[in-house]
Amino acid sequence: MKKQKVTEEEAPQGISKLPNLHLVQILSLLPTKDAFTTCLVSPTWRRLPTLIDSFNFTCSTDREREDFSFIQNAVAHSLSSKIIKFKLDLTNLSLPNCSFRPEYETVISGCFSFAVEREVENVLLWSQYSNGCTLPESLCTCSSLITLDVKHCGFNNAVISWNSLKSIKLRHLMLTDDEIVKLLSDCPLLETMELYSYTDFHRLEINSLKLKTLKLKDYVRCDGNGDDLEILSPYIQHLEISGEDLKCRLVDVSSVVNAKLIYNFACIKGIPSTYVEDCCRDYHQVVYTLVQDNLQKLCYATDLTIGTWFTQVMCTLQFKGSPISEFNCKYLTLMLHMTTFNMYGALLRASPHVETINIELEYTLLDDFLIYNFCCNSELLDLAKEYNMDLLSGFQALSFTTSRRLRSSSPQMCAGKIMSKRALKRLPNFQNFCY
Repeated sequence: MKKQKVTEEEAPQGISKLPNLHLVQILSLLPTKDAFTTCLVSPTWRRLPTLIDSFNFTCSTDREREDFSFIQNAVAHSLSSKIIKFKLDLTNLSLPNCSFRPEYETVISGCFSFAVEREVENVLLWSQYSNGCTLPESLCTCSSLITLDVKHCGFNNAVISWNSLKSIKLRHLMLTDDEIVKLLSDCPLLETMELYSYTDFHRLEINSLKLKTLKLKDYVRCDGNGDDLEILSPYIQHLEISGEDLKCRLVDVSSVVNAKLIYNFACIKGIPSTYVEDCCRDYHQVVYTLVQDNLQKLCYATDLTIGTWFTQVMCTLQFKGSPISEFNCKYLTLMLHMTTFNMYGALLRASPHVETINIELEYTLLDDFLIYNFCCNSELLDLAKEYNMDLLSGFQALSFTTSRRLRSSSPQMCAGKIMSKRALKRLPNFQNFCY
């Protein structure tokens, strides 16, 4: 059956048969500038863009005056009594003198005052670091706000009161311990908190029964050879931590069922004036002990994801015969930056309850540089020993009560190359799958 061609004249008439309510819902999904362009379709469409309940604005350097003028006009002509989402993305806007013009600040402030008056529920405000954007005062006490996503936007000691807020994402912000405590107390219904490119605070204590998800992504080191971060959150269920040179201590995460640890911590040789080989080994022992403690705190998680550094440390501990808490996780994911991985035995010995192992191998030339220029001699010796450990070395004393699946994102890690027939005979219940 041949498809019938729809002419440009017929298309608007066809879609125009939809109820206005549905048309407004469709237009609300578009970038606001595109939504307002549809008023040219026909006279009957002229009013529809003024009824949209979601706004999606972007500004760029080459069109800054036109963009801000359009934003001001679109808000001024809005007839919607309720705003579901208001998005203002200024990341492509580079301003001279690293500051907003007074008229632009007036437009931004007016936009969010309008959104707050219309009981906005979801807000996204992204800015460039150099622009020095500040969270609009009207937004700081918005009682209807449910989700908030801000980037390079300071609070400047504002009075915060978000009694309905359930999800917050803070990107590229410096927050002290006291500011974190105050923020949590001002959001009594918060369920999810995500911090991106975070820095400056050292203790995160969350005692709320509501907050279940905590994501700390891409920790940024300010100075020194890494910072300490303590996490005391007995009621969170989903935990994710990533970043460079982060000495993270899990004090109490007893309710976590899903954990993702892909952070790393560099050797003390990163401080040239204090680097001595003997001190280095002592330093590694401190870090290894910290990893052991963290693993013990997560022993009841059922879904665990660990990165390259964490995996190497864990396998080193196994190789040295150091005790590691037995995992109760059923799903184990390894996110590795390396070309090959031969340490399955060490991992399986520590995780007898695992039913599915996902291995994600990602390798770039930068990985060689990072490993061999930032690892000290102690680390390189340990890694060399680990790489010589074959699959069977960890299987000798293993007994399984559950079948296992091995999934890999790497085509090189097919079942035939991962396990020999001899290994399979030793483990009749071990099932291999490659995807």
